[in-house]
Amino acid sequence: MSSSGTVESRERLRLFCALTLGDDVVDALVEWQRRALACDARTVARDHLHVTLAFLGSSPAAEVPAIAEALRAAAGRAAEPMLTPRRYRETRSVGMLVLDDEDDRAGRLAVDLFDRLEQLGLYRREARPWLPHVTVLRFRRPPRLRPELPELGPFSPSGAAVYHSLLRPTGAQYEVLERVALGG
Repeated sequence: MSSSGTVESRERLRLFCALTLGDDVVDALVEWQRRALACDARTVARDHLHVTLAFLGSSPAAEVPAIAEALRAAAGRAAEPMLTPRRYRETRSVGMLVLDDEDDRAGRLAVDLFDRLEQLGLYRREARPWLPHVTVLRFRRPPRLRPELPELGPFSPSGAAVYHSLLRPTGAQYEVLERVALGG
């Protein structure tokens, strides 16, 4: 675990692995949120914008090094993902920016990670296929927005990370426990 990790090994943590976004992508998304998503819903904070690869949920803190190693191995083998905004979509509680995944590079990274985490007994794959997206809005009732897409063009993630999600009355707070590079 990195020096930023401050957890006891007996604790259980709400964990997920995700692709991280570069500052230029985050800056563009935050500006787009401000302009295009003006409503009573809560926009996702800039430090929380990411592309989830695998949500592990409640896991022993002692497993963080193994999870980080699985992510490091999968990310090290991955071709550089290239993502492009395709459409805005709302579910019952979130608004997301769905992404096209050129040559399924991010998808292959996700499947490699799923396989590694399953072999460790730390993850159970979801029945639905993995969907590359960035959650940009949270709400109690869908606002039924139809915003123009942000003018990002194709972009590559800046890396990947293991996150700890702490649930708070004001919403989840994310702490990066371990960062890894893409492509070795």
